[in-house]
This record gives sequence, structure tokens and C-alpha cells, in this order.
Amino acid sequence: MRIAAGADVDERARIGAGTSIWHLAQVREEAVLGRDCVIGRGAYVGPGVTLGDNVKVQNYGLVYEPAQVGDGAFIGPAVVLTNDLRPRSVDPSGKQKRGGDWHAVGVVIGAGASIGARAVCVAPVRIGRWAMVGAGAVVTEDVPDFALVVGVPARRIAWVGRAGERLVRTSTDQWRCPATGEIYRQAQGRIVEADT
Repeated sequence: MRIAAGADVDERARIGAGTSIWHLAQVREEAVLGRDCVIGRGAYVGPGVTLGDNVKVQNYGLVYEPAQVGDGAFIGPAVVLTNDLRPRSVDPSGKQKRGGDWHAVGVVIGAGASIGARAVCVAPVRIGRWAMVGAGAVVTEDVPDFALVVGVPARRIAWVGRAGERLVRTSTDQWRCPATGEIYRQAQGRIVEADT
């Protein structure tokens, strides 16, 4: 484990072996970071957030509680995972809201998924396994496994494989990754690996 000078890591956080936390990053209480994670400069990992193994949170990524991030996921520079359905500084009477005055909801990111630079995932959404969210997208609905979504609001424009390449349709219900040759099949509007 490597924690750079100037990083703020709460002593109640659990940090996996081989994880690196860079300058000005903050990891809050009860956060759980798996093995071999990389937390970039100025990134924020909120209280109780769970990151799997081999997760990268790039510079200035903001992962608010209670987000759950699967193994091998990538959170690009300046990505924001929100946690409040109805954000307000004050309640209807004008009194400033405090921690107990609202209920946090989280973003769930599946294993191997990638969230592009400056994208915003508006909780509560689920980003599927190996999905890709394009840079600058605003995700307001769940993203299926292997989907490539872009835009505001985000919409699916293609299917991608584990290598991140767009899949090529080879038949009505079959797709192939041009990078790896892996075969995927389409069933009920979703893409799944052919061996599952």
C-alpha cells in the first residue's frame, strides 16, 4: 500500500494490499478499497463506499456514498457519482439540512465497467458489467452489461466487449469482438457472453 504525502485517509478506512492513494485524495471513514486500486490526485471516496480489486479512480473523481464499484472498474478524471435524488441545501422551512435530514442513494458499477472523463452518474443507477459510459455523458437510467452509452441524457449507441471495442454483428443474435474474437449473443435486448 502506498499513501502519498498530502492524502487524507481516515484510519477507519480499509485499504487493500498494493493500493496507491495519491496527493490530495480523500478516503473517508468505513470506505473499503480492494487490492491494487489506484486513487488519483484530488479524488474523493465517501464514507462506506466499496471499491473492488483493481479499481482506478482517476484524478478528481468523486465517488459519493453509498456507491459500490466492482472489480476492475475504471472511473475517469472528474467523474461524479451522485447520491441525492432531491438535493437541497435547506428544507422547506429554510433550515439548513444536515446528514440525518436526507437519505443517500448510491450508484452501482459492475465489474470491468468504464466511466469516461467528466461523466455524471445520477443515483440511483446501475452501470452493467463491462459497459462504457462516454466522456461527458449524464447517466440517468440503468446501463445494461456491455452497452456503450453517450450523451445527455446518456443513450446506448453500440455494444462493446471486454476489450472495449465495438462488437460486430455476425448474425441476427450473435456478435463478435474484433479485438479478441470473443463471441457474444443477443437475447431479449441484452448482450451476454456466448459461454454463459
